Amino acid sequence: MSRVAGRVAWIPGKVAPMAVYAAPGQPASPISLPSRYGNWIAGESRLPVLGRYTENTSPVTGEVYTEVARSTVDDVELALDAAEEASVGWGATTPTDRAIVLNKIADRIEEQTTRLAVTDVWDSGKPIREVLSADLPMAVDHFRQLAGAITAQEGGITQQDGDMVACHRYEPLGVIAQSVPWTFSLLCAAWNLAPALAAGNTVVLRPAEQTPVSIMELMLLIADLVPPGVVNVVNGLSAEVATPLVSSHRVRKAVLTDNTAATCSSIYFADVLEAEDEFSDRVLDAFATFALNQGEACGSPSRALVELPMYHEFVEAASIRTKAIRQGNPLDTETMLGAQTSEEQLSKVLEHVRLAKESGLRVLTGGVRADLGGELADGYYMQPTIVEATDSLWEAIAGPVVSVASFEDYSSVIRMANAAPESCAAALWSRDLSLTYYASRDLRATRLFANCSPAYSAVAAYGRMDQPALTDYQRRKNLVLSYGLHPVW
Repeated sequence: MSRVAGRVAWIPGKVAPMAVYAAPGQPASPISLPSRYGNWIAGESRLPVLGRYTENTSPVTGEVYTEVARSTVDDVELALDAAEEASVGWGATTPTDRAIVLNKIADRIEEQTTRLAVTDVWDSGKPIREVLSADLPMAVDHFRQLAGAITAQEGGITQQDGDMVACHRYEPLGVIAQSVPWTFSLLCAAWNLAPALAAGNTVVLRPAEQTPVSIMELMLLIADLVPPGVVNVVNGLSAEVATPLVSSHRVRKAVLTDNTAATCSSIYFADVLEAEDEFSDRVLDAFATFALNQGEACGSPSRALVELPMYHEFVEAASIRTKAIRQGNPLDTETMLGAQTSEEQLSKVLEHVRLAKESGLRVLTGGVRADLGGELADGYYMQPTIVEATDSLWEAIAGPVVSVASFEDYSSVIRMANAAPESCAAALWSRDLSLTYYASRDLRATRLFANCSPAYSAVAAYGRMDQPALTDYQRRKNLVLSYGLHPVW
């Protein structure tokens, strides 16, 4: 069947031109990374107070390539000092002035996309095609979207009586603490920073200890655009940095995005393979997105629920399509599946599969570490893996692993999907739009994708990208004003 052959096409729209980028430090590379990073406080790089550092390993090769500050509460306090000092001035700027800064940040990221992309790949292990085609363009969109949102935001005024009005206006909260995950380091930083800065807040941000370098390089690139102290970055372990940061009485809002894998169900009704056409091709491509971003995303399908009449045909076709996923050097734009972010995460994924086998589940494809040889031999690579699960609630893991299970009818699949303890997303596939709509209504999930692969837009009313994200970082103040000349009493 032609529908099971051919190349997997994950990212529609903008796709990076074919190229193999040189690793940082090599003659043809767009970037050479320093041997040591400190923190970013008050607009400049600062050494950690205690002078401690941790080694940072590239998941691409498994080799140490730099050291990063291992900060403590003393460094956190210095960053909070800087953020508090900058808070008054930044909070007093006009929405137009803040929008100008956000748009300049977006322009700078766009101008330096290649530099940031190579850094992010070396830092996280993800394929550069995803960073160039998705992560960085979306980061740019978020800064521009929030720049527009803050200039378009309006307050309100209500006439209380003949000579009294109630005014409503928005003000910044003050100092914001943010901790971003390793799954989408730069993109999550943009999701968090854009609304916080647009609202007039200052930020102390803690990158994940697995992926700190790309955020430090971002700060170096935008240092001349952001006033000192408006954005501060403190590197270090969660217990030594994140805990004292978010618990500080000086922080007005704490935002922590974790790396927990959420169960995301993809539901395939029996009609999706009834014809051998473009639609069935898209269905199989969508199935393969369980390995997108190495499966290190809450929106990655962690389990596939397939209607019984076509179950065996679907699983066979999906297995063949999964084997077509190209794994290799993450700096090659043809590579689709890169390295797990850390050796620890790779070990967790391998253990997850081992326990599945011990419990009697059948591995249909993959299930082992990928040996890519050469300079990639010690990198943290996992083969894309399909596990046939009799238990539809098989635990999700942040890795390129998906479980497949069958369902008998509509009511059973809704029950199976909604029984999951956590669901940030779900996908529905059917040629029957009526069936698709009813299922979208009955499923409990934060975000639903119907007959399409996961698509995250800066204009979608979700997460940190829209107007509610802006107001999350603001306080709404009410002023009741009497302008009458007569006494109130």
